[in-house]
Amino acid sequence: MAVVLRPIEALRLWQQVSLSQVHEGTPDLTMRQWAILLTIYLDPPPHTVRGLAARLGVTKPVVTRALDTMGALKFVSRHRDQKDKRNVLVKRTVDGALFVERFGDDIIARAGELPL
Repeated sequence: MAVVLRPIEALRLWQQVSLSQVHEGTPDLTMRQWAILLTIYLDPPPHTVRGLAARLGVTKPVVTRALDTMGALKFVSRHRDQKDKRNVLVKRTVDGALFVERFGDDIIARAGELPL
């Protein structure tokens, strides 16, 4: 079943979720950081810095800076690929999984509050 929203409803949902996140004091992530985080958690692994950069159409340093922030928040971890030392593997963490799941729950809750 597809969710059908008018543009104003989609924007209202985005606003309500954003306000909820601000009120809860969750970490402020940029749109780029969100895109990277959701790619890591929604797309099947393995994830590498090189692969994430290619997927998002940005440079490796851009991904590295985003991962620095998310690593400090304990949402992801990075490890050198033992099979190919040139690659850096990006892995999910329990803290990150909980953060993403709570965010999804918040979207569902706010969507349920939209006027019909």
